[in-house]
Amino acid sequence: MHQLDQLKQFTTVVADTGNFKQLAQFAPQDATTNPSLILKAVQQPDYAPLLAETVAAHRGLPLDEVVDRVLVRFGLEILKVVPGRVSTEVDARLSFDTAATVARAHRIIALYEAAGIGRDRVLIKIASTWEGIQAARILEHEGIHCNLTLLFAFCQAVACGEAGVQLISPFVGRIYDWYKKSAGAKWDEAAMAGVNDPGVQSVAQIYTYYKKFGVPTEVMGASFRNAGQITALAGCDLLTISPDLLAQLQASEAPIVRALDPAAAQSAPVHAVSYNEASFRYALNEDAMATEKLAEGIRAFAVDAGKLDQMILSL
Repeated sequence: MHQLDQLKQFTTVVADTGNFKQLAQFAPQDATTNPSLILKAVQQPDYAPLLAETVAAHRGLPLDEVVDRVLVRFGLEILKVVPGRVSTEVDARLSFDTAATVARAHRIIALYEAAGIGRDRVLIKIASTWEGIQAARILEHEGIHCNLTLLFAFCQAVACGEAGVQLISPFVGRIYDWYKKSAGAKWDEAAMAGVNDPGVQSVAQIYTYYKKFGVPTEVMGASFRNAGQITALAGCDLLTISPDLLAQLQASEAPIVRALDPAAAQSAPVHAVSYNEASFRYALNEDAMATEKLAEGIRAFAVDAGKLDQMILSL
């Protein structure tokens, strides 16, 4: 049995791509997108007509609404391939505006519902800022489920759990990137692999905390740099994986052992914590890696959202 099928015995596999024509070969349960992935997809000949067709059908609408219609159109195509959920992201430029995030989420859900897709098949992706988490709290109360992304710090995960968020996406690879860059020439790749990988350790800590204290929020490891990070998190609720790494897992038959187990989490020496806005902001500020990667991630997604805006305006 290849590694991808082995992994599916412990973990829900999710495809991290806007390239829906690649999905079927991996048979993922769900799929995730983000502004960068959609931008990458629409620049390919296979998907350019979809962009042009969607823009032409809604010419004259405000730019931000046309963008949402493009994102939802990709989501609808993805949902024809996956049996589960698709994650569609709110514009990263709204990451510090709770009310605007809620309003944009309402529009995205309304577009899906108008196309006959129920709320149970859509996750609204929102950056894990304090404002984003509070937007998710409001949306979850309304039955609109959220995927809190750009999550790097333990305090972000705890606050998401307290807000009743459906799912979080801790970014394994970007955490790894920061520590590797910070260490410079002292970085020992072999010694920092597997369970010693700082990104893997971050997800394991969150998973253990949630299972220990019965937090129902789903943990979905994301942003992987190599297959070893994925196999070290076998047993996580979900893992969202790029097509390249899905293909690597399909090509290997090396055995995978379950690494994360809810039963083992029950005996972990972990204490419950809680955050209000002030303590959340302080805890995030104390974590240099999380502070830098959250800001960097929002900036990068905002740049790609701007590029998608320009592509749409040029059509």
